Amino acid sequence: MARRTDDDLILNNQVEAQLLSALLTEEGIPHFLRSFHDSAYDGIFQTQFGWGRLESDPRHHDRVIELLSALRHESSNR
Repeated sequence: MARRTDDDLILNNQVEAQLLSALLTEEGIPHFLRSFHDSAYDGIFQTQFGWGRLESDPRHHDRVIELLSALRHESSNR
């Protein structure tokens, strides 16, 4: 299951972020991706906290979780 901070989802890596963003765009769900990368610290926050987070309207939260869970399940079966 995806980790949550308020209504944001923590994403594991850039590929997961891009795939989920594409699915959400396809479904017309507004969202924003924010990477935790900070060049001053050479990306250390990403190793501790995940790649970044996805912000979306709470009304779409269940669908976002559903898509992310399906995406993670499919990638774990490869």
